[in-house]
Amino acid sequence: MIEIKNLKVKVIDRDIEVIKDLNLRVNDGEIHAIMGPNGTGKSTLVKTIMGHYKFAITGGTITFNNQVINDLSVDERAKLGIFLAMQDPTEIEGVSNSEFLKTAKEEISGEHINYFDFIKEINDGVDSLNFSRDMIHRSLNKGFSGGEKKKNEVLQMKILKPKLIILDEIDSGLDIDSLKIVCSNINDYIKENPQTSLLIITHYPRIFDYLKPNFVHIMNHGIIEKSGDIELAYKIENEGYNENN
Repeated sequence: MIEIKNLKVKVIDRDIEVIKDLNLRVNDGEIHAIMGPNGTGKSTLVKTIMGHYKFAITGGTITFNNQVINDLSVDERAKLGIFLAMQDPTEIEGVSNSEFLKTAKEEISGEHINYFDFIKEINDGVDSLNFSRDMIHRSLNKGFSGGEKKKNEVLQMKILKPKLIILDEIDSGLDIDSLKIVCSNINDYIKENPQTSLLIITHYPRIFDYLKPNFVHIMNHGIIEKSGDIELAYKIENEGYNENN
């Protein structure tokens, strides 16, 4: 699905190298999780995969389904099937959720979609996320709580149907009931689309009660220092990040 080789990334306006020589391979249908201390480059990594303008690749490659995407724009990457559920989703006043999703889906598919079928699909998605249906008429994320914003990211995932789903701390700001609902929707999507791959960025392994990773990676100082199974995450939770881990 995605392969990252010897990746080096710097912050453009500060000329600081955040990712130094990172390697990662995620195959079709796999779930990978990345953990690590604050400031180690986890969010920088996922934003770089998505093509964020604040970060520049200074070395290495990102290959998605056998295509190098280093120089592709954000929308080009999205059209290939990469989706990022953001840690702090943007608020856009004056653009409704339904307008945003309809435009995005038509851009990705390249086809005009039937409005009534689209509204039914959105309503089904909203209901499964335990949202009020009136939220689709509200400005995108405007006035939403932290939990509502995260649910809205998952609604976008369900509508846009990506091949690679990246979750950047989707569990932050969610109470236990909302976390269960969000993860249940993600699991249902993966069951319906078994070739979908998932990359989870998180600080806490509680999300692994619902989303079961095949691999857990520990990121520190801009590289992946250690990889293992889910037991590695529980060891980190108990012992912390130190040289013995």
